[in-house]
Amino acid sequence: MAANQEEVKLLGSVNSPFVCRVQIALKLKGIEYKFVEENLAIKSDELLKYNPVYKKVPVLVHNDKPISESLVILEYIDETWKQNPILPSDPYQRTLARFWSKFIDDKIVAASVKVIHTVNDVKERAKNVEESIEALRILENELKDKFFGGEEIGFVDIAAVFIAFWIPLIQDITGLQFFTAEKFPKLHKWSQEFLNHPIVKENIPPRDTLFAYFKAHYDSLIASK
Repeated sequence: MAANQEEVKLLGSVNSPFVCRVQIALKLKGIEYKFVEENLAIKSDELLKYNPVYKKVPVLVHNDKPISESLVILEYIDETWKQNPILPSDPYQRTLARFWSKFIDDKIVAASVKVIHTVNDVKERAKNVEESIEALRILENELKDKFFGGEEIGFVDIAAVFIAFWIPLIQDITGLQFFTAEKFPKLHKWSQEFLNHPIVKENIPPRDTLFAYFKAHYDSLIASK
């Protein structure tokens, strides 16, 4: 059955790096889909129906079958639509791609997000910045080619969209510079190449809108001190 607009639907939010991952993967595969913007403050009946466990976005709905959690969705997309593979064909390399993608979520996304949320705790914030730097250093040493996927973007690159696009936003909002060209020359160069990829460029959210959204959130946290 051909995948048309009626069969593939993505429940998401334009502010989410996890949703952005799925959008990049779908576009790389050339899959048409319907995007449904969710307001996570007032969760829709559709979101609660399709993701009753986590009640979060993204949720990919393919022929009325829901899949949640962005890395799981990326694997599903790659297995369902074989063109332009994003995971390596070699089993060991494929396992490594999964490992590093989970590392990005567990070590880099988690610590970097806490940098914003610990604005009123100097000691805790310094600890999260240090954890982010340490994890970024490990990832810097793993980058051997133009992209993590070689000459073309792949699974780990897509998972790392948070590093390329969201971390610079966090830096601009907080004034903390922990991901710079001086500290991480290879990763920084990778981030520029990645963001300039035509498909990535087309699917990342408008920076000004996103900056305003997170800045308002950050300012409200400071005000609540």
